[in-house]
Amino acid sequence: MAVKIFIDQGHNPYGFNSGAEGNGLREQDVTYNVGIFLEELLRQDERFEVLTSRTCISQIVGYSNRTSLEERVWRANWWGADWFLSIHTNSSTNPNASGSEIYVYRSMTRAYFMAQDVLQQITGQLQLRNRGVRINPDFYVLRRTDMPAMLIELGFITNLSDAQKLQNDQQLFAQAIYDGLVEYLF
Repeated sequence: MAVKIFIDQGHNPYGFNSGAEGNGLREQDVTYNVGIFLEELLRQDERFEVLTSRTCISQIVGYSNRTSLEERVWRANWWGADWFLSIHTNSSTNPNASGSEIYVYRSMTRAYFMAQDVLQQITGQLQLRNRGVRINPDFYVLRRTDMPAMLIELGFITNLSDAQKLQNDQQLFAQAIYDGLVEYLF
């Protein structure tokens, strides 16, 4: 039986819940593209089924910040996903802040251990600073999903070096996430 992966491309293209901006990039564009590249990789592997929160780059999910998050979680729960991956980019007022990190609901869980494999692949393949797997039970998408969930911060959109990778290496980010999933699951 195939493993069902729900890919949440964080944020909306404009208006409410539109995400961070930096170095000429918009978070919602990066997350959409990485999610689509990851979807393609998963669809090519018969061990996976996949569903995304956004099927086109202009799609808006929900009608407010709250309903946007609720809709993403509802779709994953309704579909019966085995894993929930929420893709984001980080931002900071400090332009030197850099690297990748992954948030999970609690430590020593399946999501925590998968996050370690995924993060190792991202930081290794893209030569990014490993900021670790972090615990945050306050994130709605981690708290309200019925399945193990990860919120993946690919890199800092406000850091020039990270932003260049976020712009130029979107397929490699997807490949690294895929490789981490495969490493953990199989």
